[in-house]
Formats: sequence, structure tokens, C-alpha cells
Amino acid sequence: MYTTENFTPANFVPRRFEADHTMELRGQTISYKTVAEDNVFYDKNGKPIASIFSYSYFRTDVEDPSSRPVLFGYNGGPGSASYFVHAGFLGTKRVTYSDNITRETSLPPYEVIDNPDCLLDIADIVVVDPVGAGYGILLDEEQAGQFFGIEQDGEALDYFIEKWLHKYNRFMSPKYLVGESYGCTRNAAAAGIAASGSKTRSFNLAFDGLVMIGNTVTPGKYFGRELPVDHAVIAFQTYAAVNYYHNHPTTEQTIEEFIEEAKAFANHDYLLALYRGESLTQEEKDAIIERISYYTGCSRQYLEDRNMKIDDRTYRLEVLKDKGLSVARFDARITRPRYTPETEENTKGIFDDASSNCYSSYYLSACCGVIFPMMGIQMDRTYLTGFSTWNRATMTSSWNQEESMGTTGEQLNKAMRKTLGMRTFFANGRFDTATYTGFIDYLLTHAGLPMDRICRKNYNSGHMIYFGEDNTHELCEDIREFVLGGMPNN
Repeated sequence: MYTTENFTPANFVPRRFEADHTMELRGQTISYKTVAEDNVFYDKNGKPIASIFSYSYFRTDVEDPSSRPVLFGYNGGPGSASYFVHAGFLGTKRVTYSDNITRETSLPPYEVIDNPDCLLDIADIVVVDPVGAGYGILLDEEQAGQFFGIEQDGEALDYFIEKWLHKYNRFMSPKYLVGESYGCTRNAAAAGIAASGSKTRSFNLAFDGLVMIGNTVTPGKYFGRELPVDHAVIAFQTYAAVNYYHNHPTTEQTIEEFIEEAKAFANHDYLLALYRGESLTQEEKDAIIERISYYTGCSRQYLEDRNMKIDDRTYRLEVLKDKGLSVARFDARITRPRYTPETEENTKGIFDDASSNCYSSYYLSACCGVIFPMMGIQMDRTYLTGFSTWNRATMTSSWNQEESMGTTGEQLNKAMRKTLGMRTFFANGRFDTATYTGFIDYLLTHAGLPMDRICRKNYNSGHMIYFGEDNTHELCEDIREFVLGGMPNN
């Protein structure tokens, strides 16, 4: 399931590719080297069982690289390759965008440019494909349990980073983890294990900072779906942002003002109304429904049918229903026509994400068509954009969600308290209906984190914050500020 072609422990040969480059970046010519390579895991008998594949960017025109920061970046899933962050903002080349974020087609022509926002001038960059995704490979499926789980995945990342630091003599460098979506869960698990060790070994790695893009870290169970506060309350400010963007319920407020007002309503009146339930009078209930509808764009009928509760899947189908459109999960700015007949919208449509439809092939083409050839990568191995751990038929996951060492919120807390000076930057898109800005609010008020070392910022973007030229520039400038010691905030 997770192996590539016919590779086995017996015939697998690790690959490594080097290339030298120059680029113009912020008014200076920078020389750099790229190394793309397998990072192999072996069993106790020396048999290769898996590999993390990494793409390293080293600036070569500096006198002493040993103290230069290193950014380790990846996407999430779990089970996703890192082609989005690679071609989106971390690499020396990236995709570019038109003024309209909604592409009319997912077909070529595609444009790949030298990345004017690249961070290579201040830090070396390592993009990571985890085991089983991208060029990362699982050679022995019987060993899948060593890699495919919250704690197993975090430990594998620590092991890879430790080997990489030894190989390139970079233990003295400041170290940053840059994770998107499930990559944030990976950040917290890896940082917690690095600081305190796993069940089987210690690492004693200290990370200077974590960048959480599209946060999935939670004080509750995996992905934050089991919190004591109703999901609709936590997600309410995102629903308000989507409604403001598409339906323009007011011309008297900025989007920030509208969201803050909606958030205040959700945290008090809406929360109290859900708590009171059937004890509300009809007049009180009508008044609450009217305000929910105003802030979110949901129809009265929708709210009455669901007893005033909103869920993310049906919300995406509901908010632009009258316009014959549904919004995307990862970036609700992007829409698609609704399925007909309407019954298919509630079955097929619920898994049809317009933002992925627009951009997945673009990013994959940028990597395989431009970035990988630039790095000299030539091999007979399929680049797997990802594998699914989710079974839609049974609504279960094969990913090990056990958190025996603590929730991801507890792991982050532990890492930050054991590593004095370690900082965390949360970056979320206002139009992200996969990982809501409200989950960060809840985490920051319930996980006991050292708030003087926490910064957060909300962007007018979706899950992939870097969709759009302005968004890419803003995110990279904020990460730059963070790496240089600053604390970006709204």
C-alpha cells in the first residue's frame, strides 16, 4: 500500500543528487547548493526498512555556516508529500499567481519563477517528504507501525533531524520546524519527544522555534474534535469571515471588525443559547437564529433543522447555496458549481474540494517539471503526492492516534517549558474551514503555554496561507521576522 513500485529491502539503493546554483535575492547574488537524498532507517539487523527523502538548500557564500539557522519544512496529511510548501514558499523557485486567486482551469500553462520571498539569505532550508509520501518510501510494510502514528511520526522526524545535523555538522545552528496542517501536530510531537525522549530513547534536541501554519495542535484529542465547547462556537469566526467575503452582510465594518463582533456573539450569546437548549423561549430562539444567520450566511431553515448548530461540512454546501455554489474546505474563497441533482451535493460534493482541484496539479507540475530537474533528481521512483489513512466507508483512520505521552497541546507545553527561550508562531488563514482560527484561541487559553513566547497572526487567506502573491510575501516576511528574533502578530 505504501511501497513504491517493486522496491524491497533487498533491491533498494539509496539515492543522492547534488547541484550548484546562483540566484538574485533581495538585491544580492547568492550562490547555493542543493542536496536531494534518501535518509534511510534500518532495523536491528541492518536491513533498510524505510526512507525519509529530503531536499536541502545550503547557501555556499557564507564564511561559517555552522551557526546559520536551519528550517525543516513539511506539509501534513498525515500522509502528504511536501510539494505544496516546497513549491509554494520554501524553495528557491515557486509557483506564481494571477490577480484572481480562483484559477479558471487546473491545466497548463503553469508559471514557475525564482522565489523573490525565499528565506535562503538568512537560513538554510530542508524540505522533508515523510515515509511513504513524495519520494519518501516504506520498504517493508510490516514495519508501517514504526512510522504511521502521531508519536511514531514525530520520533521519526527527530531521528532524521539528528542524523542530518551529524552529517552536515550543524548542531550549533538554530533549528526551526515549519509545519503545515498535520505538520503542526508533527511539530508538537517531535518537539515534545526531542525535549523529553520517547518510550525507547532520548534525543536532547532543542528547537529554537516552531512555525504552525494551519494549526492542528490541541489540548483535546487528535485534531481537536473532542473539546468540551461545541464545535460551532469555536469555528464561528471562520464562518463569519467566509460570509463576509462572499455575501458582504455589511459595508460599515472591515472584515476584522465583523469577525471580532461575530466572535464576541459566539463566545457569549450563542454559547449560552446552545447550553440552554429547549429552555429558550421561541422569541429568544428566533432572535438567536436571526443573528447566527446574519453572521454566517446560513438560512433560517438550515439552522432550525440543526437546532442552531453548524458543522463544517454542511456549512460549505450551505453558505452560497442560493448562488448555486459551494465553497472549498482548504480555501473558502474558492468555489465550484453545485452538483445536480441536489442529492449528489450531499454525497459526492462533500468531498470535492475546489481549492485542491485548482492547485494540486499546478504545484505537482512545478516540483516534478522544474524544481526536481533543477536539483538534478533523476530516478525510477514515482513521486507520491500522498496516501490516505482515512477509510470513508468505515469513517476510521489507520493512523495510530494514541497519545500515550500526552496530547499535542501537552507536548507543546512540555517542549516550551523544558526548552527555555523556545518560541512558537501560529499562522492561520481566516478562510480556512479545515483548521479554524478559533482552535488557536481555544488552545492558547487552555494549554498553559508560556504566552510571552507565543505569537499568532491571522491572514486573509486559506489553509495554504501562501495562495496569492501578497499572501506569500506576507507569510515569508513574518517567518523572516520570527527567525530573526521578532514576534509577528496581527
